[in-house]
Amino acid sequence: MIRKRFSISIFFLIIFFILGFLAQAQTKKSIKNLEPKYRKWLTEDVVYIISPKEKEVFLQLESDKEREVFIEAFWKVRDPEPNTPENEFMKEHNRRIGYANQYFGKESPGPGWRSDMGRIFIILGEPNSIDRYENSSEIYPTIIWHYAGKAEYGLPNSFCVVFFKKSGIGEYELYSPIKFGPQSLIIHYKGDMTDYLNAYSQLLRIEPAVADVSLSLIPGETALSPAPSIASEILVVDRIPSAAYEKVKDAYAEKLLMYKDFVEVEYTANYVDSDFEVRVIQDKAGIYFIHYLIEPKKLTFEKIGNTFVSNLEVNGMISDLEGNTVYQYQKTIPIEFDREQLNNIKAKLFSFQDMFPLIEGSYRLNILLKNTVSKEFTSIEKDLFVPPPSSFQISPLVLGNRIIDNSEYIGKNKPFLIGDTQLVLSPRNDYSQGDRLYLYFQILGLPDSLRERGRLEYSILKDGDKVHSLVKNIKDCPDRENFIEEFSLSGLSPAYYKIKVTLLDEANKEILFEQSDFYISYLASLPRPWILSFTQPSSEDPMYANILGNQLLNKRNLAEARRLLSDAYHKAPTSKKFCLDFCRILFLQKDYQKVKEFASPFLKDEQKYEFLSIVGQASQALGEFTEAIAYYKEYLAYYGANLFILNSIGDCYYRLGNIEEALIAYEKSLEMNPKQERIRKIVEILKEKK
Repeated sequence: MIRKRFSISIFFLIIFFILGFLAQAQTKKSIKNLEPKYRKWLTEDVVYIISPKEKEVFLQLESDKEREVFIEAFWKVRDPEPNTPENEFMKEHNRRIGYANQYFGKESPGPGWRSDMGRIFIILGEPNSIDRYENSSEIYPTIIWHYAGKAEYGLPNSFCVVFFKKSGIGEYELYSPIKFGPQSLIIHYKGDMTDYLNAYSQLLRIEPAVADVSLSLIPGETALSPAPSIASEILVVDRIPSAAYEKVKDAYAEKLLMYKDFVEVEYTANYVDSDFEVRVIQDKAGIYFIHYLIEPKKLTFEKIGNTFVSNLEVNGMISDLEGNTVYQYQKTIPIEFDREQLNNIKAKLFSFQDMFPLIEGSYRLNILLKNTVSKEFTSIEKDLFVPPPSSFQISPLVLGNRIIDNSEYIGKNKPFLIGDTQLVLSPRNDYSQGDRLYLYFQILGLPDSLRERGRLEYSILKDGDKVHSLVKNIKDCPDRENFIEEFSLSGLSPAYYKIKVTLLDEANKEILFEQSDFYISYLASLPRPWILSFTQPSSEDPMYANILGNQLLNKRNLAEARRLLSDAYHKAPTSKKFCLDFCRILFLQKDYQKVKEFASPFLKDEQKYEFLSIVGQASQALGEFTEAIAYYKEYLAYYGANLFILNSIGDCYYRLGNIEEALIAYEKSLEMNPKQERIRKIVEILKEKK
């Protein structure tokens, strides 16, 4: 039975090694394409300490500049004292490589860092103690390294690493109880090579200290099972190699790859982890808003005189499932504190909260939050679904740890403000026993029958069992779309829980349900953040019609886009932006005369320059070429050379029969960009005519 178990274990380990080899073989195809400098860095300098995720990202980088930025970030995230000029981790790592090359691998053709001893030394450093058994006539040369106090790296509190000379010759090899077994340590072992217990008994008589590590590298483990230790195999194959990057938060690598085109070089080594929450909530006007919060692990301030400053730059982008941008925005948020204000918040988390409207559909949300003072950044990536207005559903649950009733911002928009109630939430859904849990959700498209006779069951579950239940009639709720319930947690022990909301009909049949996880901490109180968010206008403000209209325009829904952009403009006809956006949709729908009509009031003052291009295009489309040329030339005089405008001027002159002026415009355009085949052919034809 014991042998059968060993065979199964070895079978799975062989499969593990084969899969690992195949994965490495696939990776090596990409490694070969690297320049020698970067190939050496990846396969020699950091081969033992780079995480699989970091390696995967490094191989996806496309330029030497990106690789240099990555290498800088790689060392920076490992620097224990980032505020000092010296990187202590990198210094220690290089020392270990030098030591390995000097003292290990003497009996192998390769450098010391390639040897098993060199590899373990580079990963773990000096052992706490070393036992040598190198001059025995009965066992092969064996060295035992003892380690302790490395639990923070995911390793046992105490363990051994054993090296031996297989068959008594060559370089010291890393010993594994399952792969080799005690029989491989005995010089004249003549028993069954699969009989681990017999070999262990012989070794125990020869050298008890070596026998102790022959079945398990973890002290005390063999007392429980006199068999080769699977835990020791995992230690050797997985735990020790991964100890090199156990404490490294390698999420920065993926973020560097994702945002390398959007963040400046000085930011890329300064990714900050964060927690976040994103919720889709429909307001009373029927507009869906995306409410979100970001809680970065730190927010850095810089002292300028007696003031402490930070400056946030928020870049948001929402794209559809085909990758097309539907909406994007940017905000700059300066923060200034005096000493007293800073002292009041410096021990707290920081929560940035914001919101924006979004049309129905499925999307990918990317939000990049940069601190331009410290050159740090964090981000959100989240899939979103905004349902059609007529859909019947329960929204995902929002869990809060506090509410503010009768908010002073009633009638305006503010992140997580529902009617007159402000929700205060944590993205971790964490509570202490003294907290109250506030639950918010929406039921949209609720049929009249359920409005009158439906019920809501609230259940708190632990390990699948109900520990609390509450049933309410929907008709008794003050709001039959927005539901807020409050629960005391004082009777619940610290643990993980689920809270579930079930919509029941009059026959007690389940119609819909939603649930969410939360946990109760052992701590008497939990740290709560200071919040930075801004009030926005009410949903009647034309800015929302403008934003949603542009989103529809980006999705090529021209009819609905025109309706909303027209609505925004007519509610605020003096707004340059609203008028310009309205003119764009009119132009796309070939309503050129309307473009000129609505833009004309803005052509009389300093705002005219932004309208010159589209009015010129409308005039050109109407065949008013002389007028179009005048608008285009005024545009060029203000903004400078522009390929599209130059080519449009050329087209207008050509239509007027003025080949000389058309050639001047086209040739100027070709000087700026010679790779314009259409323009080049036109020039050749015009020169022949001339």
